[in-house]
Amino acid sequence: MDNVELLDQIRQLRSEGKSPKEIARVLGMPPSAVASLVRTVATQGHTTAGEPQVVGCWVNVSWSRGISVDQSHGWADEAPSQDDTGGLVSVLVARRHRWDKVSVCGYLADVYCLGVKNAFGPDIKDELDLRRFLPDYYAAYPCGWQDAPIELAQHIVFGAVEYARRLGFEPHADFAQAAAHLGAWKGPSAITFGKEGKPYYISGPYDNPLKVIKTLERTVGPPPNFDYLVVPEAPLTLTRQDHFL
Repeated sequence: MDNVELLDQIRQLRSEGKSPKEIARVLGMPPSAVASLVRTVATQGHTTAGEPQVVGCWVNVSWSRGISVDQSHGWADEAPSQDDTGGLVSVLVARRHRWDKVSVCGYLADVYCLGVKNAFGPDIKDELDLRRFLPDYYAAYPCGWQDAPIELAQHIVFGAVEYARRLGFEPHADFAQAAAHLGAWKGPSAITFGKEGKPYYISGPYDNPLKVIKTLERTVGPPPNFDYLVVPEAPLTLTRQDHFL
Protein backbone atom coordinates (compact mmCIF):
# COMPACT_ATOMS: atom_id res chain seq x y z
CA MET A 1 0.00 0.00 0.00
CA ASP A 2 1.50 3.37 -1.01
CA ASN A 3 1.33 6.49 1.15
CA VAL A 4 -1.64 7.99 -0.73
CA GLU A 5 -3.69 4.82 -0.26
CA LEU A 6 -2.72 4.68 3.40
CA LEU A 7 -3.78 8.29 3.99
CA ASP A 8 -7.07 7.66 2.18
CA GLN A 9 -7.72 4.65 4.39
CA ILE A 10 -6.92 6.63 7.55
CA ARG A 11 -9.16 9.47 6.32
CA GLN A 12 -12.02 7.02 5.86
CA LEU A 13 -11.53 5.46 9.29
CA ARG A 14 -11.44 8.91 10.92
CA SER A 15 -14.67 9.86 9.13
CA GLU A 16 -16.22 6.80 10.78
CA GLY A 17 -15.31 8.22 14.17
CA LYS A 18 -12.44 5.85 14.96
CA SER A 19 -9.69 7.03 17.30
CA PRO A 20 -5.98 6.82 16.36
CA LYS A 21 -5.58 3.76 18.61
CA GLU A 22 -8.50 2.02 16.89
CA ILE A 23 -7.04 2.86 13.48
CA ALA A 24 -3.69 1.41 14.53
CA ARG A 25 -5.41 -1.85 15.47
CA VAL A 26 -7.32 -1.97 12.16
CA LEU A 27 -4.20 -1.32 10.09
CA GLY A 28 -1.83 -3.39 12.23
CA MET A 29 0.50 -0.43 12.67
CA PRO A 30 2.26 1.09 15.70
CA PRO A 31 0.08 3.79 17.33
CA SER A 32 2.92 6.32 17.13
CA ALA A 33 3.15 5.94 13.36
CA VAL A 34 -0.62 6.22 12.95
CA ALA A 35 -0.75 9.34 15.16
CA SER A 36 1.63 11.11 12.80
CA LEU A 37 -0.44 10.14 9.76
CA VAL A 38 -3.66 11.23 11.48
CA ARG A 39 -2.12 14.67 11.98
CA THR A 40 -1.19 14.74 8.31
CA VAL A 41 -4.77 13.92 7.32
CA ALA A 42 -6.07 16.60 9.68
CA THR A 43 -3.93 19.32 8.13
CA GLN A 44 -5.39 18.50 4.72
CA GLY A 45 -8.64 19.78 6.13
CA HIS A 46 -11.40 18.42 3.91
CA THR A 47 -12.78 15.17 2.60
CA THR A 48 -13.10 14.43 -1.08
CA ALA A 49 -16.78 15.43 -0.82
CA GLY A 50 -15.73 18.95 0.22
CA GLU A 51 -16.91 18.63 3.82
CA PRO A 52 -14.56 19.43 6.71
CA GLN A 53 -12.88 16.30 8.01
CA VAL A 54 -14.61 14.54 10.91
CA VAL A 55 -12.10 14.38 13.75
CA GLY A 56 -14.46 12.92 16.32
CA CYS A 57 -18.02 11.68 16.69
CA TRP A 58 -19.57 10.40 19.90
CA VAL A 59 -22.85 9.15 21.38
CA ASN A 60 -23.76 8.23 24.93
CA VAL A 61 -23.37 4.60 25.94
CA SER A 62 -26.82 2.94 26.13
CA TRP A 63 -27.97 5.02 23.15
CA SER A 64 -29.91 2.05 21.76
CA ARG A 65 -32.09 1.40 24.82
CA GLY A 66 -35.72 0.97 23.77
CA ILE A 67 -35.19 1.44 20.02
CA SER A 68 -34.60 -1.09 17.25
CA VAL A 69 -31.54 -0.85 15.02
CA ASP A 70 -30.82 -2.58 11.71
CA GLN A 71 -27.97 -4.91 12.72
CA SER A 72 -26.53 -5.04 9.19
CA HIS A 73 -24.85 -1.67 9.82
CA GLY A 74 -22.76 -3.09 12.65
CA TRP A 75 -23.42 -0.24 15.06
CA ALA A 76 -22.63 -1.49 18.54
CA ASP A 77 -23.86 -0.10 21.82
CA GLU A 78 -20.98 -0.67 24.25
CA ALA A 79 -23.26 -1.28 27.24
CA PRO A 80 -27.03 -1.24 26.72
CA SER A 81 -28.20 -0.41 30.22
CA GLN A 82 -31.28 -0.25 32.40
CA ASP A 83 -30.55 3.21 33.77
CA ASP A 84 -33.00 6.11 33.57
CA THR A 85 -31.48 7.76 30.49
CA GLY A 86 -33.47 5.71 27.97
CA GLY A 87 -35.06 7.79 25.23
CA LEU A 88 -32.50 10.57 25.29
CA VAL A 89 -29.46 10.34 23.02
CA SER A 90 -26.71 12.95 23.04
CA VAL A 91 -24.61 13.22 19.89
CA LEU A 92 -21.43 15.28 19.53
CA VAL A 93 -19.61 15.87 16.23
CA ALA A 94 -16.25 17.60 15.79
CA ARG A 95 -14.92 18.58 12.37
CA ARG A 96 -11.62 20.16 11.38
CA HIS A 97 -11.83 23.95 11.36
CA ARG A 98 -8.18 24.87 10.95
CA TRP A 99 -5.08 22.82 11.61
CA ASP A 100 -5.21 23.66 15.32
CA LYS A 101 -8.98 24.09 15.80
CA VAL A 102 -12.14 22.01 15.59
CA SER A 103 -15.74 22.99 14.97
CA VAL A 104 -18.17 21.25 17.34
CA CYS A 105 -21.94 20.70 17.24
CA GLY A 106 -24.10 18.83 19.74
CA TYR A 107 -27.59 17.38 19.51
CA LEU A 108 -30.01 16.14 22.17
CA ALA A 109 -32.47 13.73 20.56
CA ASP A 110 -35.62 12.39 22.18
CA VAL A 111 -35.74 9.15 20.19
CA TYR A 112 -39.03 8.07 21.79
CA CYS A 113 -41.15 11.03 20.71
CA LEU A 114 -40.11 14.67 20.28
CA GLY A 115 -37.02 14.39 18.05
CA VAL A 116 -34.25 16.98 18.47
CA LYS A 117 -35.01 18.83 21.71
CA ASN A 118 -31.88 20.94 21.66
CA ALA A 119 -28.77 21.65 19.62
CA PHE A 120 -25.75 23.91 19.74
CA GLY A 121 -22.93 25.06 17.54
CA PRO A 122 -20.91 25.22 15.53
CA ASP A 123 -18.58 26.18 18.38
CA ILE A 124 -14.86 26.57 17.71
CA LYS A 125 -12.53 24.87 20.18
CA ASP A 126 -8.97 23.65 20.30
CA GLU A 127 -8.52 19.91 20.77
CA LEU A 128 -7.59 20.27 24.44
CA ASP A 129 -10.83 22.15 25.11
CA LEU A 130 -12.73 19.42 23.28
CA ARG A 131 -11.19 16.68 25.44
CA ARG A 132 -12.15 18.63 28.55
CA PHE A 133 -15.66 19.25 27.25
CA LEU A 134 -16.50 15.60 26.56
CA PRO A 135 -16.80 14.50 30.23
CA ASP A 136 -19.02 17.50 31.00
CA TYR A 137 -21.24 16.96 28.00
CA TYR A 138 -21.88 13.32 28.92
CA ALA A 139 -21.88 13.72 32.70
CA ALA A 140 -25.60 12.91 32.94
CA TYR A 141 -25.04 9.42 31.53
CA PRO A 142 -23.83 6.86 34.09
CA CYS A 143 -21.93 4.84 31.47
CA GLY A 144 -20.40 7.86 29.71
CA TRP A 145 -19.80 8.04 25.98
CA GLN A 146 -18.38 6.02 23.11
CA ASP A 147 -16.89 6.69 19.69
CA ALA A 148 -19.40 6.46 16.86
CA PRO A 149 -19.28 6.58 13.06
CA ILE A 150 -20.74 9.74 11.56
CA GLU A 151 -23.31 7.58 9.77
CA LEU A 152 -24.78 6.50 13.10
CA ALA A 153 -24.99 10.12 14.21
CA GLN A 154 -26.86 10.97 11.01
CA HIS A 155 -29.31 8.10 11.39
CA ILE A 156 -29.99 9.02 15.03
CA VAL A 157 -30.41 12.76 14.59
CA PHE A 158 -31.98 13.08 11.13
CA GLY A 159 -34.04 9.96 11.74
CA ALA A 160 -35.37 11.34 15.04
CA VAL A 161 -36.31 14.58 13.30
CA GLU A 162 -38.26 12.71 10.61
CA TYR A 163 -39.99 10.50 13.19
CA ALA A 164 -41.02 13.48 15.32
CA ARG A 165 -42.34 15.37 12.32
CA ARG A 166 -44.66 12.47 11.53
CA LEU A 167 -45.95 12.87 15.09
CA GLY A 168 -46.43 16.62 14.64
CA PHE A 169 -43.26 18.02 16.25
CA GLU A 170 -40.55 20.21 14.75
CA PRO A 171 -36.91 20.19 15.92
CA HIS A 172 -35.52 22.84 18.22
CA ALA A 173 -34.92 26.16 16.45
CA ASP A 174 -31.14 25.89 16.90
CA PHE A 175 -31.06 22.63 14.94
CA ALA A 176 -31.19 24.51 11.62
CA GLN A 177 -27.77 26.05 12.26
CA ALA A 178 -26.20 22.79 13.48
CA ALA A 179 -27.72 20.35 10.98
CA ALA A 180 -25.14 20.81 8.20
CA HIS A 181 -22.39 19.68 10.58
CA LEU A 182 -23.73 16.14 10.31
CA GLY A 183 -23.08 16.04 6.56
CA ALA A 184 -25.28 14.88 3.71
CA TRP A 185 -27.83 12.16 4.45
CA LYS A 186 -30.64 10.80 2.30
CA GLY A 187 -32.39 8.36 4.60
CA PRO A 188 -34.47 6.53 5.48
CA SER A 189 -33.11 5.82 8.93
CA ALA A 190 -32.04 2.30 9.87
CA ILE A 191 -33.49 2.92 13.33
CA THR A 192 -37.05 2.26 14.47
CA PHE A 193 -37.91 5.10 16.84
CA GLY A 194 -40.33 5.19 19.76
CA LYS A 195 -40.05 2.99 22.83
CA GLU A 196 -40.37 -0.54 21.47
CA GLY A 197 -41.80 1.04 18.31
CA LYS A 198 -44.50 3.20 19.94
CA PRO A 199 -44.41 6.93 20.80
CA TYR A 200 -43.61 7.47 24.46
CA TYR A 201 -43.66 11.03 25.75
CA ILE A 202 -41.80 11.90 28.97
CA SER A 203 -42.31 15.52 29.97
CA GLY A 204 -39.26 17.77 30.19
CA PRO A 205 -38.58 21.04 32.03
CA TYR A 206 -39.47 23.30 29.10
CA ASP A 207 -42.35 21.31 27.59
CA ASN A 208 -46.04 22.07 27.44
CA PRO A 209 -47.29 18.57 28.31
CA LEU A 210 -50.94 19.25 27.49
CA LYS A 211 -50.01 20.57 24.05
CA VAL A 212 -47.77 17.56 23.35
CA ILE A 213 -50.45 15.08 24.40
CA LYS A 214 -53.10 16.86 22.31
CA THR A 215 -50.78 16.74 19.31
CA LEU A 216 -50.19 13.01 19.75
CA GLU A 217 -53.93 12.37 20.05
CA ARG A 218 -54.41 14.21 16.76
CA THR A 219 -51.61 12.46 14.85
CA VAL A 220 -51.71 8.89 16.18
CA GLY A 221 -54.95 8.69 18.15
CA PRO A 222 -55.54 8.35 21.91
CA PRO A 223 -53.74 5.93 24.21
CA PRO A 224 -52.90 3.08 23.88
CA ASN A 225 -51.59 4.38 20.53
CA PHE A 226 -48.98 6.22 22.56
CA ASP A 227 -47.79 6.25 26.17
CA TYR A 228 -46.81 9.23 28.28
CA LEU A 229 -45.38 10.19 31.64
CA VAL A 230 -45.91 13.69 32.99
CA VAL A 231 -43.77 14.47 36.01
CA PRO A 232 -44.07 17.60 38.22
CA GLU A 233 -40.33 18.16 38.05
CA ALA A 234 -38.00 17.17 35.20
CA PRO A 235 -35.72 14.15 35.77
CA LEU A 236 -32.10 15.00 36.57
CA THR A 237 -30.92 13.66 33.21
CA LEU A 238 -33.17 16.03 31.29
CA THR A 239 -32.25 19.04 33.40
CA ARG A 240 -28.52 18.44 33.11
CA GLN A 241 -28.61 17.74 29.39
CA ASP A 242 -30.63 20.88 28.68
CA HIS A 243 -28.04 22.78 30.76
CA PHE A 244 -25.15 21.42 28.71
CA LEU A 245 -26.86 22.20 25.44
